Amino acid sequence: MIRKIKNMIKNKLYREMEEKDITLEELKQLQNEGATIIDVRSPQEYQEGHIDGAISIPEYELKKKAGNVLKNKEAPIVVYCSSGGRSKKAQKLLRKLEYQNVYNLYNGYTNY
Repeated sequence: MIRKIKNMIKNKLYREMEEKDITLEELKQLQNEGATIIDVRSPQEYQEGHIDGAISIPEYELKKKAGNVLKNKEAPIVVYCSSGGRSKKAQKLLRKLEYQNVYNLYNGYTNY
């Protein structure tokens, strides 16, 4: 029973890479190719440190602001947060809004 609980906690804390998750090296390559990098953390978290060139659109404002900021639905977009949870939600939202090339930085800003 304890082993089962440990595994459940581990799975919640350490998720595996999924489709359209990228590594830090892949982020750098996409950034060099002109991808838009979006920090979906809070404005305070963004001010405390962020990936160079990233724009701040908190996950809770993304639906409202995406259309104004992200004009080309086929251009590459990379989203990230602290650990990957909020950015995974942001990635799914952008896909639902028909953005075609949305990537999530695996494990978020902690990798940077």
